[in-house]
Amino acid sequence: MSTPQTPVAAPPIRPVDRATHGVRRALTFWRRSIQARVVASTLLLSATVVGIVGAFLIQQTRDGLVDNRVDQVVAEAENETADARERLSSAVGTDDESRQQEDLVAPIISRGSSRGFAVILSPAAGPGGRLEDGGAQFTRGLELSSVPASLQEHFEQPAATSWTFTTIRTSREITGLPPGPGIVVGSQVTLPADNETYTLYYLYSLEEESDTLDLVGRALLTAGALLLLLVAGLAWVVTRQVVTPVRMARRVAERLAAGQLQERLRVTGEDDLARLATSFNQMASNLQKQIRQLEELSRLQRRFVSDVSHELRTPLTTVRMASDVLHDARTDFDPGSKRAAELLQKELDRFETLLADLLEISRFDAGAAVLEPEDVNLVHVAHRVVDLTRALAEQRDTRVIVHGPGHPCLAEADVRRVERIVRNLVTNAIDHAESRDIHVFVGGDEHSAAIAVRDHGVGLGPGESAMVFNRFWRADPARARTSGGTGLGLSISLEDTHLHGGWLQAWGRPGEGSQFRLTLPRRLNEPLRHSPLPLVPADALESA
Repeated sequence: MSTPQTPVAAPPIRPVDRATHGVRRALTFWRRSIQARVVASTLLLSATVVGIVGAFLIQQTRDGLVDNRVDQVVAEAENETADARERLSSAVGTDDESRQQEDLVAPIISRGSSRGFAVILSPAAGPGGRLEDGGAQFTRGLELSSVPASLQEHFEQPAATSWTFTTIRTSREITGLPPGPGIVVGSQVTLPADNETYTLYYLYSLEEESDTLDLVGRALLTAGALLLLLVAGLAWVVTRQVVTPVRMARRVAERLAAGQLQERLRVTGEDDLARLATSFNQMASNLQKQIRQLEELSRLQRRFVSDVSHELRTPLTTVRMASDVLHDARTDFDPGSKRAAELLQKELDRFETLLADLLEISRFDAGAAVLEPEDVNLVHVAHRVVDLTRALAEQRDTRVIVHGPGHPCLAEADVRRVERIVRNLVTNAIDHAESRDIHVFVGGDEHSAAIAVRDHGVGLGPGESAMVFNRFWRADPARARTSGGTGLGLSISLEDTHLHGGWLQAWGRPGEGSQFRLTLPRRLNEPLRHSPLPLVPADALESA
């Protein structure tokens, strides 16, 4: 019986990871969406303009309301003071100071209760005197600290009517005068009883104006928010009309790049976008025509190479038979004929190699190349290739040294093709090593295995590391080939590598040599993510 396994719960996603993922997606959307950036920019500029205009309107409204209120309360305070002076001058003479103060303040306090202001009567105390020192008569419930010290200092000496802003403070509710922002107006009168100067302070509330400003502010805020929403909607609609054709063009361009050459943009209207779509379609048609022509030329070329390669094998076989007879009998020839027989044999070998490479290239072009995979130890492959090329290396006075990891480096591959790749790399290194040592590195991990061939010869110039795999390409056409290569070896190696799903990469620096790296997955059809060997050699990094 099989034992039931307890399911393992997936680890919970942390809030930090979720937030990071959300931020990353938002940044990606911001980078890729022109429409979002245009709408956001329009909204930001509109919000700035609306804010500036709203602040200006609020300021103007506040100034208008306050100025009107100041004019009103100053006029009312002066009227109250004038009325008080008139009543004092017309009153029947009395020497009772407290009686005159009561007759002066009581009517004003009574009117203030009905008209919404408060009154404080204080004798002029001289420099340093304050209302809190005593002697003041005022509306009950009003705190004397409602009169700013600056205004009190202003009336330490006889002065004209003056006003200032204040904060009204009350110890209990006063009819018509709530606590909060207000205006205090000061004026002076003289009592006949003692011929002393007294200061009248009139306190008026600004609550109504404050409420009006709050109402105007809310109205402007609501109108501004609605305006911003309208602007954002308009910007979204306008940009969508422009971005949608661009997105359609992008999608069609992606299909064209994927090989769907019949794709075209739909043209509607006669505006600039319609003309752009027409030009795009014309360009796509021209490209399709040229690509078809190139494909046909490439097909004819591949067929020509394949046919010529096959047709040449029959006469080459006949020539080979005759060459073998001459080469076997060369000891009976004179020195000149003997040398000619040897050269003929050597060039026939090279010609056969060229035909074999051309046939192999034609198989790749026709998609007829197949793999015979098995488990291959790249360490053994490297040693076999070094043994096969030892004669060529000794001829060039070059040593080829293998650096193995001390354990097998296995990969599922076609051993014949892998050996051909490594042989081409080592032969190419010998050809350009200029009698310096060549190092072959082998490495592997649980996902991939690699071989790197390092020489210290002429190296590669800028941009040549990508061109070196082109067919018949040579870095220096004037340089003689000593290995008898056909110019197709690295191209065939690249095709063999792609057939395995691997990487074949080159690095080089003029005068410092080059390094070629072959990386294969441990199992066929597994994607490669990294290589166990570096592409840039360690000695090159140290010298840099």
